[in-house]
Amino acid sequence: MSFTYKARDPLGNSHEGSVDATTRDEAMSRLKRDGFQVLDLQEEGSGSLLPRKVRKQDIIYVTSQLAVMVDTGITLSSAINSIAEQQENPTLRRVLDDLKQRVEQGDDFSSSLAQYPKYFDKTYVALVRASEQTGTLGEMLETISLYLRSQLELRQRVKAAMAYPAVMLVLAVAVTIFLLTYVLPKFEPLFTRKGAKLPKPTIVMMTVSDALIDYWYFWLAGIAAAVGLYFWGRRTEPGRKILDWIKINLPIVGPMMRKVIISRSIRTLGTMVASGVSVLDAIRLAGEVSGNYFYEQSWQKVLDQITEGSRIADSLQGNELFPRTLIQMIGAGEETGKLDQVLQKVSSYYDKEVESAIKAATSMIEPVMITGMGVVVGGIAMGLLLPIFSLSRGGG
Repeated sequence: MSFTYKARDPLGNSHEGSVDATTRDEAMSRLKRDGFQVLDLQEEGSGSLLPRKVRKQDIIYVTSQLAVMVDTGITLSSAINSIAEQQENPTLRRVLDDLKQRVEQGDDFSSSLAQYPKYFDKTYVALVRASEQTGTLGEMLETISLYLRSQLELRQRVKAAMAYPAVMLVLAVAVTIFLLTYVLPKFEPLFTRKGAKLPKPTIVMMTVSDALIDYWYFWLAGIAAAVGLYFWGRRTEPGRKILDWIKINLPIVGPMMRKVIISRSIRTLGTMVASGVSVLDAIRLAGEVSGNYFYEQSWQKVLDQITEGSRIADSLQGNELFPRTLIQMIGAGEETGKLDQVLQKVSSYYDKEVESAIKAATSMIEPVMITGMGVVVGGIAMGLLLPIFSLSRGGG
């Protein structure tokens, strides 16, 4: 039988392909013998053409179930097997089956999880690795599930806050296009037939209307190019710098995004330090989870200065991306030797700050969007009515 694989070579390059073997273990051994680090290995034809996506909620559920079962004394392999048997998602079931096999073969749970970075990120793996050194896997899995749940809730709150403006923007664009391409052309013959002298707003709107109708394919091509450029830009450093700069400097939305990023980083940093992960690894991961180029660079500078003997607070001094009060609280935690406790309290504080920022942004965006939509629709309406009023006065 054949197995499809995704793997990395010793130089870190990604590879995809297939390998023939009688069993999955044989295929795994063959790839490892060739120097590959296997990321994913599946039997060809074992799944549907479109494998089911593994959601964050699924990972949280598995983690919390593992925490309970390991805490009650069930062996890790038995716990994984029990959860896998109840799992309805075939993709996640295959991942769990493979994890069970690796653990039974003597692999560390953390190194087994690291084979699936798509589902278990570096933070997850680092926390599990720390628990393996202290023998507190059950307790750590519960900590991880709470951490993942808080991160998911934060992401969902931001998405919910942005959903209303997005819907309003789409609606405003749709209404504008409808008025310009369907309603306005109905009046154009009337204006031409009557020989009315059109005001400038009406002339501008008719020009835009003609451009939309006559050159619609250029508009579609432009939209497709813009979308393609956006996704391409996210994968390049210059494009990512531009997009991330816009994200944190936009009016109204920018301050909210800064607090969201700080909350995410500090929550990760606090959880890692409190769980026994080294400060250097914790800072590195805090930068990675920030999801913003400029914050990643800031945390990297902190990491570089700490390796030279500086403290976190001293490394953050003068950085405009971090509030002065946050730096002072981190400094107090370092001076008292209670950095983990301080970071946990700071992360809880910033969770509340994010809530307030989301409410403030939503309350400001709503009237701005309504006003903007009113101005656009009202402007088009006035552009239609001005020539009609002119014709009425001329006919009187």
